[in-house]
Amino acid sequence: MGMDLTVDSSVDAVAQAFVRARRDAQALSLYPGVAPSALDTAYAIQDRAIHIDGRDVIGWKVGRIMPPLDEDLGANRLAGPIFADHVVDSQPSDVPDMPVFDGGFAAGEAELLLHVAPGFSGVVPTDDDGTRAILDDVRLGIEVASSPYPGINIDGPPVTISDFGNNAGMVRGATLTGWREADLCAIVVRSEIDGVEVGKATAATMLDGPYGAVRFLLGNLLQRGFDVTQGLWVSTGAITGVHEIAPGQSFRAIFEGCGEVNCRVVAAQPR
Repeated sequence: MGMDLTVDSSVDAVAQAFVRARRDAQALSLYPGVAPSALDTAYAIQDRAIHIDGRDVIGWKVGRIMPPLDEDLGANRLAGPIFADHVVDSQPSDVPDMPVFDGGFAAGEAELLLHVAPGFSGVVPTDDDGTRAILDDVRLGIEVASSPYPGINIDGPPVTISDFGNNAGMVRGATLTGWREADLCAIVVRSEIDGVEVGKATAATMLDGPYGAVRFLLGNLLQRGFDVTQGLWVSTGAITGVHEIAPGQSFRAIFEGCGEVNCRVVAAQPR
């Protein structure tokens, strides 16, 4: 958990509203307060919401900030928490139900999931070999992105960050066989919704790749005061794109020559 810093009333109001909307599975037609325009305010809202929510964070999603906003904001990636109770382990033949916010935003994303081993010293690696050395698992996966607020992505990265980075869950598939020797950026990945291909790409298109996403995240969390020594999952970014999806539809992530991960999205219920 990050440091419990004193926050101003506008930050607290937005954080409270998003946590309440997620708990109640209630869509928000408007942004619930003053929308952040800078990263520090956006992460202040996210940190406050994590504290209010109180659930265990098992990992973090990483997303890309596209040009020209990356220069304007001073970062080319963003992060958001993944809560333990929204992570599902899945075999290739499984199609688990994953909740999304009906009336809000929802998408499926094919991603590689990298696990930072417990005992990380706090010194962020500077290259892929050093990053690989602090990992103990790589899985095939799906990030389920969803927010009660339908404009979560349209309104820009600070707004995305403010509601848990637009994360609603993670489907954790099989371990990537031979991942220590594999070129993660050479794996061809395809995404399908209800059996129709909606994207095809490799992680080579994603800045400095999955290992770069890990380095970004560790630096981001350390700067925000989080303890990263206990191990954490990193959902390293949407390889084929952010594919909007609706309750009742199925998403399939195919990692050619390596395996696949599936899920069906359903309307979230109050908790």
